[in-house]
Amino acid sequence: MDSKILLENGTNELEILEFTIDGNAYGINVAKIREIIAYQPITPVPNAHPSVEGIFMPRDTMITAIDLKNCLQRGESKPGGLLIVTNFNKLDIAFHVEAVEGIHRVSWTEIIRPDSTISTAEESVATGIVKINGQLVIILDFEKIVTDISPETGLKVEEIDALGVRERCDIPILIAEDSALLNKLIVDSLKKAGYSNLRHTENGQEAWDFISKCKKEGTLNQHVHLVITDIEMPLMDGHRLTKLIKDDDQLRSIPVIIFSSLVNEEMRRKGEQLGANAQLSKPEIGNLVKVIDEVLGR
Repeated sequence: MDSKILLENGTNELEILEFTIDGNAYGINVAKIREIIAYQPITPVPNAHPSVEGIFMPRDTMITAIDLKNCLQRGESKPGGLLIVTNFNKLDIAFHVEAVEGIHRVSWTEIIRPDSTISTAEESVATGIVKINGQLVIILDFEKIVTDISPETGLKVEEIDALGVRERCDIPILIAEDSALLNKLIVDSLKKAGYSNLRHTENGQEAWDFISKCKKEGTLNQHVHLVITDIEMPLMDGHRLTKLIKDDDQLRSIPVIIFSSLVNEEMRRKGEQLGANAQLSKPEIGNLVKVIDEVLGR
């Protein structure tokens, strides 16, 4: 219970489940996990992606099982090991792993972004690297893994076209999103929806530094009328950013929209406690535009 309280209040911490594949250590944010179960028989699906092992029904829900070893180009997993059952972007997906090592509490400030020598931002399935007990643990970008396998689960950019022709609006919007691909898709989508005055940052810290600079210079009104933030970001997460904005008398009137694959019931509760004005799940880019319209009174 204590960990939930600590993680509740925008403390810039997360819990990482460490697991192994092929002798290497990887991590997933515990907030994405529903349960961990022993490997069970999986029914193959005809013509499925090579990384999709098939489907199974642990209870009344049909779940797709993904072979993480195959995703990481390390061959195919044998039956056995564990299934990490996750829920994000409103999808239930199980990832087949070899073993689970434990859960670690870390600060987002300890998480390093992989640089371009490892892989380009657009292609990387690593969202961060953290040193735990002297060992490097690679935190995987599970959203990207799933979108690469099934592109229709990603950002529904076609929803923007359905909005039709819209008037241009130069109200300044600040975006905090660490995925280079999603940052570009969000900016392109909002521009298509008429929002032309956009500044994007790669994490909550960069966004907070910009807000603090504007506050100091007295230029907030020119540069920040609305903040859109992801939750999971290195250096500073979206919950911490929301808390800093809403705890500041000069800033709390700035609306904050959380736009994240992690918006489930528990995360929604946390966001509300921190003062977020709206919270949406990642695929809903059309809804994001509607909520921005409402918040800005368009």
